[in-house]
Amino acid sequence: MKKLFYMVAFFSLILALAGCSDDSKASEDGGSGKSDGKVELDFWVFGSAGYDVFVDEYMKEHPDVKINLNEGEMSDVHNNLFTSLSAGSGAPDITMIEVSEIAKFMQAKDQFYNLNDYGAKDVQDKYLDWKWQQAQSVDGEFQLGLPTDIGPTTMFYRTDVMEEAGLPTDPQELSAEISDWDSYYEAAKRIKEKTGKPITDSPELMFSALRDQAPEQYFNEDDELIIESSPYVKEAYDYTTKLIEEGLVGQNALWTPEWGSAMADGSYATLIGAPAWMIANVKGNAPDAGGKWSLTTIPEGAGNWGGSFMAIPKESDHPEEAYAFIEWLLSPENQLKSFHNNGLFPSAPEVYEDEEFLATTDEYFSGAETAKTFAEAAKSVKPIYMGVNYSIVQDELILALTNVAVEGADPQKEWDAAVKRIEDQLARQ
Repeated sequence: MKKLFYMVAFFSLILALAGCSDDSKASEDGGSGKSDGKVELDFWVFGSAGYDVFVDEYMKEHPDVKINLNEGEMSDVHNNLFTSLSAGSGAPDITMIEVSEIAKFMQAKDQFYNLNDYGAKDVQDKYLDWKWQQAQSVDGEFQLGLPTDIGPTTMFYRTDVMEEAGLPTDPQELSAEISDWDSYYEAAKRIKEKTGKPITDSPELMFSALRDQAPEQYFNEDDELIIESSPYVKEAYDYTTKLIEEGLVGQNALWTPEWGSAMADGSYATLIGAPAWMIANVKGNAPDAGGKWSLTTIPEGAGNWGGSFMAIPKESDHPEEAYAFIEWLLSPENQLKSFHNNGLFPSAPEVYEDEEFLATTDEYFSGAETAKTFAEAAKSVKPIYMGVNYSIVQDELILALTNVAVEGADPQKEWDAAVKRIEDQLARQ
């Protein structure tokens, strides 16, 4: 992956064999990106962002611009973008890129316009520093994308389980009771003793909640593996395996039917490290559990899980018009609209001062001040470098944790084996 464009020939061959052609700008105008005298922009997005409403609004206000919205699955959008860049054709004028993919595409930054050349520095102070840095080159000279939403993490909890354990159910009181990871551990033991239930049901979420609070994770900015030289990841792993071995963490893997059912059943106490967009998952999996869930701050700060950026590939013939659209789309005013329309949590802290925003509550979550809680979490997130091979390390460490939780494997042996697998895979990159 580090030599992204070594794969150009490979992908070009695939495209030739498949008989693919660049249809993103193909038209009677010979690929100029204009239709009926209008500037035409192809726009790739994923997820339930609700950007179709904004596209319609923008085109009404700018009748000289036509925007073709192409919505797909997140993996498909990234794979198609990678293929298009490798082949040298087929990329859109504007593309959405998820934060976990940013490092990969940053290695191909010569295939994107530097948004600093179009005015990005003039709007930088409108966004959270740590969010902005995620799509910025190490030297700060290149800006790959403008920020969309974020996923600051909090602690969702079952009020009925907390009450049964004799712990507070009020968000502020529970936050004071479980203010650090030592008190979280003490609460876990109490919940187990009083209710027989684990404090949380997913080893991955437990591990990620601690890891995401660290100032560094798997790689340094030179993409060197640091999980053994830096203490943070191992500390998160050791804490998680300690709770697993004491029966305080369940065995459910994320996104499985069992994981979803547990939200409805109330078979554990906290959904730890839950981002803003997780609200929809809980409601979808447990539609009848309204009033039994609430949320509060996570012990010792917060991390971030998810969020995206808008970037402009160099294949676009209209970078000025493309930039004008995304600057408008991602303005604080429109991020506030996206929050109300689709629940996308804003990366523009100006929104956090809006009275209507701060007054947002959710009766499903026992009337908790959801927007205010996530806003406070967002302010405490530390900027971290994820690295192009982030998923390799993540997958192996989660496998190690799963082996400890499900098979009762020795934590240190699983750690050592995971590190060996990671090193072997990185050596082949």
